[in-house]
Amino acid sequence: MAPILYDYCKIPMGDIPKEDRDKCCKLAVGILGLLVIVLLGVPLIFFIIKANSEACQDGLRAVMECRNVTYLLQQELAEAQRGFRDAEAQAVTCNQTVMALMASLDAEKAQGRKKVEELEGEITTLNHKLQDASAEVERLRRENQVLNVRIADTNSASPQDSSCAAEPPLLILLLGLGALLL
Repeated sequence: MAPILYDYCKIPMGDIPKEDRDKCCKLAVGILGLLVIVLLGVPLIFFIIKANSEACQDGLRAVMECRNVTYLLQQELAEAQRGFRDAEAQAVTCNQTVMALMASLDAEKAQGRKKVEELEGEITTLNHKLQDASAEVERLRRENQVLNVRIADTNSASPQDSSCAAEPPLLILLLGLGALLL
């Protein structure tokens, strides 16, 4: 074993009795152990004192509070992200609905335009029929006047009941109008 102190031992090792050497080794080990305990114990005591100080306790409380706040913020962020995803899903659904409604509206517009064109065609046809019927009525009115003049001329030649003479032209006029409407 190497000497603990770097002194020159004046007594040869062989001259020191074994019991004294054992005591010396035990003493050296004890001093070394005590030295290790003191060297490790002093910083440990200093650390314990520092760890239990008010500033350190405040720091630990601040760290715990930060962890709690961070946890709450993470929960709020997760909730906000879920809300955002839900809103995005609703926006997609709304956009699809709007697109479907726009397509339906376009189809309805096209159908409405087609119906308007059909109705305009019918109106044009009915206007032509009305013009034709008006011309026919005018023609029949002229014929009626001509017939009335003839009847008046024949009545003046032969006196008869004038109410019977006016009925045939009116009957002809009504029959002509009925034929046009069919």
